[in-house]
Amino acid sequence: MKKLVLSFLAFITVSLTALAQSPEGFKYQAVVRNASNVILVNQAVGLRVIIQQGSIGGTSVYSETFAVTTNANGLVNVEIGNGSVLSGTFSTINWANGPYFIETAVDATGGTAYSVMGTSQLMSVPYALYAKTSGNGQGPAGPQGPAGVAGPQGLQGVVGPQGPAGNDGLDGATGPMGPQGPAGVTGATGPIGPTGPQGLQGNQGNQGNQGTQGETGATGPQGEVGPQGPIGLTGATGATGAAGATGATGPAGATGAAGTNAGVGGFTHYLGEAFNGGIIYYLYKGSDGLEHGLIVALTESTGKWQTTGTLVNANRTEDGAYNTTLMTGSPAATYIATLGAGWYLPSIDELGLLYYNRYSAQKGLRTGGNTLLSNTAIYWSSSEVNWNLAHTFYFCCGYGTNVYGKPDTYSVRGVRAF
Repeated sequence: MKKLVLSFLAFITVSLTALAQSPEGFKYQAVVRNASNVILVNQAVGLRVIIQQGSIGGTSVYSETFAVTTNANGLVNVEIGNGSVLSGTFSTINWANGPYFIETAVDATGGTAYSVMGTSQLMSVPYALYAKTSGNGQGPAGPQGPAGVAGPQGLQGVVGPQGPAGNDGLDGATGPMGPQGPAGVTGATGPIGPTGPQGLQGNQGNQGNQGTQGETGATGPQGEVGPQGPIGLTGATGATGAAGATGATGPAGATGAAGTNAGVGGFTHYLGEAFNGGIIYYLYKGSDGLEHGLIVALTESTGKWQTTGTLVNANRTEDGAYNTTLMTGSPAATYIATLGAGWYLPSIDELGLLYYNRYSAQKGLRTGGNTLLSNTAIYWSSSEVNWNLAHTFYFCCGYGTNVYGKPDTYSVRGVRAF
């Protein structure tokens, strides 16, 4: 339950329920605020009052409860002695045998789970109540009673102006409640606000520095593996078999020539093929007319993207090689480096291609007895979101991409291009 601050504006007046007998109650008023010092207006609250004799925490001589609603100023008004009695008899309290203290507890939900807000001394009691129990049978005391009432009413005049601002002065009386203020320190959860620094995302405007993309050219040397593509050109030599077709009897040879070297869709390589230290999981024809593709590593590990969040501008979604060169000090990138030259942490797009072609990749990995892709794993990509987050791909149930904190530990699998 949210902690409350009960601001005591307490003033006491006689409840004139009958002129021929002593009044059996006195008025009590208070302002209810929450821990942020905000007044709770028009809100149902549960109120418990205990009158203690002798000292704070002393003997309880009477207790009762009220179910009330604060007004537009956060005020509650009750008549002590006319609530729902929990213990004691109000009419038998010997007000001459003081001092007396009043302990107040509140449930802001209007229930009975009360929290003690504070205890303050009743510095004065309605004269009629005091006269009733003091044992002073002097008749003249009766007329003085109204005069005594007038005195406290004068105090009410002071209390009135204090209603809005006077809470400060009365806080001294509820000093014991002040220590509850440190509970307000729970507001220190506000430091979660540092998440706000995600506003620094604006700094991603530095993406302009992607001009250093030229560095990805360093990945290009891997294309030297590509010359194996010309092997596909040997399929053209099959066409020479067609020349054999000039012999009328040679058609059978022509059939063989048309077949073997052509490959699927004109490719020499195929998805799931063990090649260049891994398994081919993506193929395409480049603008140079040669075959190119992506290869997934035979093994994997787990690790963090970064041990602490730091923006490195590795924010390309299509170029994992570029991103990986910027991941200095990254445990994930450190593991990738152990695979050798040319390997890198895939970008989120390259990781997506691995997921969508996972059937062929799994088949190739299984054939070689290698570490299979986990269908329950979350895999890191090299694509950065901001200083604290990076893209991941969840291989289970088609959940696809997500973002997680860089210091989290997830699966790491290298890829390379040819």
